[in-house]
Amino acid sequence: MGVPCKIAIVPGNGCTPVHRCNWYSWLQKQLHNPPSVQCLLKDMPDPYTAREAIWLPFMREQLSCDENTIIVGHSSGATAAVRYAEKYKCRGIVLVSAYTTDQGDSNERASGYFNRPWDFGTARSNCEFVVQFGSEDDPFLPWEEQQQVADGLGAELHRYTDRGHFMDPTFPELADTIRQKISQGAGLAETPC
Repeated sequence: MGVPCKIAIVPGNGCTPVHRCNWYSWLQKQLHNPPSVQCLLKDMPDPYTAREAIWLPFMREQLSCDENTIIVGHSSGATAAVRYAEKYKCRGIVLVSAYTTDQGDSNERASGYFNRPWDFGTARSNCEFVVQFGSEDDPFLPWEEQQQVADGLGAELHRYTDRGHFMDPTFPELADTIRQKISQGAGLAETPC
C-alpha cells in the first residue's frame, strides 16, 4: 500500500473555534477516512492576526504538513498555504478566496504575508497540483487579486459569480474536487493520494 493521504484544513483569520466556522468541520467529516485519508482541523494559534511566523510552524509541527499533505486554505489560510508552499513541498494546495495584498487593512499587514513579493514559481514547483476556488462577488476580495493568484500559480480555477467569501456550512464542490485529486493520485501511480 502507498503512503496515506493527509489533508490539513487551514481556516481564515477570526475563525475560532474552527469546528463551528464555515464549512471546515463539514469538510473534515466528508474526507476523514482512516487509515487511507487523515484530515486534520485544529484551532489555530493567533487566530485573529494569523501571523505567518506563528501559522507556518504550526502547520508544519501541529498539522503535520509535509510532502504527502494536501493543504486546504481559506482566506488567510489560503495565503498561509501559498507562503508554506514557497518554503516546503506538499502534495497540493487547494485555495479558497485567495488574495495578494493586505487590502490596506492594518491587521492583514501585521500578519506578515504581504511584506515581500510572491514567489509563485517556487510555490507551484513545490506542489503536484494547485486548485483555486474564487467568486467574483466576494465582498472582501477584488476579483483581480484572486485571478492574479490563479495566473501566478497556474491553478485549476473554479470561478463563481455568486458564492461571496465561501462562508456556507457546506461546500460540496470542494469535497468533490479533493476526492477527485485523491483518486487520481495527482498523476502519481505509485501513491494513492
